[in-house]
Amino acid sequence: MIPRPFEYHAPTTLPDAIALLSQYGDEAKLLAGGHSMLPMMKLRFAEPGHLIDLRKIPALKGIREVGNEIRIGAMATENELIWSPLLQQKCPLLVEGAGLISDPQVRYMGTIGGDISHADPANDHPALMLALNASFVLNGPAGERVVPADGYFLGIYWTQLEAGEIMTEIRIPTPAPGSGSCYAKLKRKTGDYATAATAVVLRMQGGVVADVTIALTNMGETALRATAAEDFLRGKALDDQSISSAAALAMQICNPVEDLRGDVAYKVAMAGEMTQRALRTALSRCTA
Repeated sequence: MIPRPFEYHAPTTLPDAIALLSQYGDEAKLLAGGHSMLPMMKLRFAEPGHLIDLRKIPALKGIREVGNEIRIGAMATENELIWSPLLQQKCPLLVEGAGLISDPQVRYMGTIGGDISHADPANDHPALMLALNASFVLNGPAGERVVPADGYFLGIYWTQLEAGEIMTEIRIPTPAPGSGSCYAKLKRKTGDYATAATAVVLRMQGGVVADVTIALTNMGETALRATAAEDFLRGKALDDQSISSAAALAMQICNPVEDLRGDVAYKVAMAGEMTQRALRTALSRCTA
């Protein structure tokens, strides 16, 4: 199929983009990398009368560190994340996760803001954002607001982003020196969504877990934060027994949907396995 007729807009400033959204309301959709929006338009699942392309807005690009925070423009591509020296040095989890998204063609065009804003529970960035304690900068007619990633995702394709707003930036607290991280992802083939995946950020001190975050991909209607598993691990040595117990707690919150990737029991079991792998790998990467 082909999309319904629409008008194409390519603003060069953020205020112009917000004004277009306000002008056209429900008839307008934003275009980032296009890997989700364009297929939906071709199938007529989405039928915008106006398409607002964000790629020519310089303010939505860039990766930099401000104080103790890493700030990433929402239109930064997956490839830019992978090749960023700053992220390679200070936030390797995001580099690892971006490298596991789809294939090179998608990574050259797909953007971090588009992935997050689409709010598909099978997308990788939502769980990465939860594990990194990220927050999102949203701009609209009423001004700017900053929303934590934890709680931002409300359901399938549903977030706290309000009508007329644009995600402009992702903010990530710079991980503590010596922290270890891992994104363990099980998928059937290159380019596929995760059957199950787990993101972990771990900090050890004195041989025990000082802090840890654990987030799961494709195990419910949103990415899931395994807070019970995190609470269990803090203050404990990370050994086979504690890792197994934490994985069991993470499995308890899983509620995946059966599909061609596997039935519910298999997916839940794989979420546990990915959690164990991510914890062990993150431990091996801790340097303090």
